[in-house]
Amino acid sequence: MVTSKTIANGLLRAMLIAAGIYVLLLFLYKIQSVIIYLFIALIVSMIASPIVYFLKRKLRFPHILAVIVTLVLFLGLLVGFVMMFVPLIISQSENLSLLDTAKLEQDFNMLVNEVNTYFTSYHIDAQKLIKQANITSKLDFTFIPNFINSLLGILSGFGMGLASVLFITFFFLKDRRLFTIGAKKILPEAHEDKILSSFRKINYLLSRYFIGLIVQMTILFVMYLIVLLVFGVENAFIIAFITALLNIIPYIGPLIATALVVILTMLGNMGPDANMFSTTLYVVIGYVVAQMIDNNFSTPLIFSNSVNSHPLEIFIVILASGFVFGILGMIVAVPIYTIAKVVAKEFFPKNPVVKVLTKDI
Repeated sequence: MVTSKTIANGLLRAMLIAAGIYVLLLFLYKIQSVIIYLFIALIVSMIASPIVYFLKRKLRFPHILAVIVTLVLFLGLLVGFVMMFVPLIISQSENLSLLDTAKLEQDFNMLVNEVNTYFTSYHIDAQKLIKQANITSKLDFTFIPNFINSLLGILSGFGMGLASVLFITFFFLKDRRLFTIGAKKILPEAHEDKILSSFRKINYLLSRYFIGLIVQMTILFVMYLIVLLVFGVENAFIIAFITALLNIIPYIGPLIATALVVILTMLGNMGPDANMFSTTLYVVIGYVVAQMIDNNFSTPLIFSNSVNSHPLEIFIVILASGFVFGILGMIVAVPIYTIAKVVAKEFFPKNPVVKVLTKDI
């Protein structure tokens, strides 16, 4: 028989559970930076593990020395990449100090007039269309200095995150076997095999994914570099590297890369004899072609073969993660979804939905 006391106890228990969940979510939100550092360190340790293994097996390095050498190698590569940014920052800072946004807007309006003259020769009233769209009044070129300053501000806070990630990665690599032994002691015997099997599959699939992502960004880097060199853009190597690296953000990254290359190309072609807008237009066309090649060949190959998921399935997951968690959600969507699929297959192999989603794993 249900009494008022039973109902009150049930409501109290539900309220306590809800409060506990709220406190947990609030705590996770407060330490989100730590969670991000842990996640990045885990990724780096997965990529670094084959190097540590090579140093130990082939070159007979002690385990700790192999870990230290691997991290020093990674740090050296990172420092080399950062040093590449120095000439770009210096040159673009000089260009930024000379930037006359009023003159830039005037040049743009001149370009619009030239386009109007061209279309008029074909009896197309482009001027009327431009006025109806009210394009020139909506453009505000003062966003360029603000964008560059925001980008530099983000880079300035990179140091603490780097130190944290390196510290965590060191112990992930150094005590990997210790973590495995500890996990075997903690895990319930009934599920130990399933959990350890999940770890192995996750490590395998995510290693393939991240290696594939590196290959994809390398291909994009080469295509971007060719475009920038052909049209004589200053600091082509560095700009190509930055814009290729932005591809780590699915779908949105290429758009950000295109916007960034527009800004950097215009800033690098501000001389009195420079044809700023023509060069920028050609570079944008080249970037669009490179991204079309990537979207139709590289991306489907990585998503289909590395994590064994259909491109449409991945698109929906990334889109949903982007709406809920923003850009960070889009970056981690594929790895987390892959982990969820592996765990679901190990623990719920007979579920019809799991069977459909994990048939290729």
